[in-house]
Amino acid sequence: MMALAMVVICSMIGGGGLGEEVLKAVNQINAGKGFEAGWAIVVLAIVIDRISQGIAQRWEISSK
Repeated sequence: MMALAMVVICSMIGGGGLGEEVLKAVNQINAGKGFEAGWAIVVLAIVIDRISQGIAQRWEISSK
């Protein structure tokens, strides 16, 4: 959930991306569009988290 908040806050200052879609949906009171963009952000955050954890574990094993 932290990733969703950070992306939306970033869009408020002109960052663009998926956060901008969430912000537009909130401003237009369009729950479906907001849910879709929010879900995409959450899925991306989970995927990136899993990949970075795997890289960190490999790095830790190889440095021992």
